[in-house]
Amino acid sequence: MKETSPLPDPFSNSFHPNPLAQPASLATDRDMSIDELRAEATRAVDWVADYLSGLESQPVIPPVAPGDIRRSLPESAPEHGESMDAIFSDLESRIAPGLTHWNHPSFFAYFNASSSGPGMIAELIAAAINSNSMIWQTCPAAHELEELTAGWLRRWMGLPESFRGLFTDGGSASTFHALAAARQTVTEVDWRQNGGRGAPELRLYVTEHTHSSIHKAMLALGLGLSCIREVACDDRMRMSADGLREAIEADLQAGRRPFAVVATLGTTSVTSVDPVADIAEVCRQFELWLHVDAAHGGAAALLPEQRHLFDGWQHADSIVVNPHKWLMVPLDLSVLYTRHPDVLRDAFSLVPAYLQTTTDLPASEPDSLGNMMDYGLSLGRRFRALKLWFVLRYFGRQGLIDRLRGHLESARWLAQQIDLHPKIERVAPVPLSTVCFRAVPPRDSEDGNAFNRRWLQAIHRTGEIYLSPTELGGRFVLRFVVSGLRTERRHVEAAWSLLCHRLDELYSD
Repeated sequence: MKETSPLPDPFSNSFHPNPLAQPASLATDRDMSIDELRAEATRAVDWVADYLSGLESQPVIPPVAPGDIRRSLPESAPEHGESMDAIFSDLESRIAPGLTHWNHPSFFAYFNASSSGPGMIAELIAAAINSNSMIWQTCPAAHELEELTAGWLRRWMGLPESFRGLFTDGGSASTFHALAAARQTVTEVDWRQNGGRGAPELRLYVTEHTHSSIHKAMLALGLGLSCIREVACDDRMRMSADGLREAIEADLQAGRRPFAVVATLGTTSVTSVDPVADIAEVCRQFELWLHVDAAHGGAAALLPEQRHLFDGWQHADSIVVNPHKWLMVPLDLSVLYTRHPDVLRDAFSLVPAYLQTTTDLPASEPDSLGNMMDYGLSLGRRFRALKLWFVLRYFGRQGLIDRLRGHLESARWLAQQIDLHPKIERVAPVPLSTVCFRAVPPRDSEDGNAFNRRWLQAIHRTGEIYLSPTELGGRFVLRFVVSGLRTERRHVEAAWSLLCHRLDELYSD
């Protein structure tokens, strides 16, 4: 019998899968040479390090007008390649001046998408690997690391093992997929074959504080905005479970078909926390799909002292959590958890001949989801799990808990200062790290909304901090979100001093 050589070890330094590959030191006319790549990647890492170390000296919001950046750049792309020296020069002189610095320690707007060093490094490596994890065979490591890290995070948040997780690019995509699965449970219609033809008049239940991605999902699913019914909230801006039950009963009597409820753990405007346990009981009674939007707030479930806010979410049918919002992972990475992956698969699975494979997953992996492409719209799927893996390992559970606690403590300190200030009123509870407030105008006759807009404009003109507004009950409100990785108490204290100083100036006008 002819002797055969053993297969090479793919994790060995001596593994050369392509014996015809040119030595790394030789230049190529197809791409950068390895030597140039090494040099330019080093320059890029140096640029990133300098950028991060100098953030505090930069204005959070760039002092530019619309169109300034585009007018500074050539209208046409280059006919011939340009040097990396020229590209880096323009990055520094033309692009960087137009950046809003989301990693700035004084960025307090929206929900901070603060990225960490280990996440940045993982992004570079993932870009080099450039895998597409549409089916298991196209990148086993990406598929299995996604399942592993989704499980790690699930256990840290206290969710039961019955939830399976998969990654999307953001909360909007996760929500869309969850509600597509919810629609699939309306069995009076063959959604796959006939779309919505012959469907009953469906009802989805939300509150006025529910994220707009829910409404977009209804547009994309062809159900329309008219299927959405807003449920009344209590005085803490939380969905009323009794109001939900009444709305469902009224729709049933009118011949409508309730199919899903969206509860939120950390609403966008004020981070109010819906009573999910009570809502879940209503959903169980009427056999409705319960989707929980914990895109921002879900991270707080890592903290034992905050776990009470999440009572009942284990009964949800689907949950969205975004590690790129409050877990220091670079954009983009959202995790959709569901107890019914089979329903999600029924809603999206479509396998053409060119994606069929003869590789079956091992029988020893019964909990594997299999080919990730079967659970959503995307065929192209980035290696997102790598950056979550890097971040979770680098900080560890306790490291993330310590940082989240620091944010919560700073937000509570700010809320206390506001409550003591005679000219500023807090307009919402502070269950997490978002503080909502507005100034009292100096004269009763002055429009309060106009005055607070002027106050926010005066704050932003300094470039020192960035806040975002919202509207509550027709009132213009300022939001202050403490969730940045590099944000310390001193940054919050400095921001408070600036807020008070600008308000005093407006009062003296």
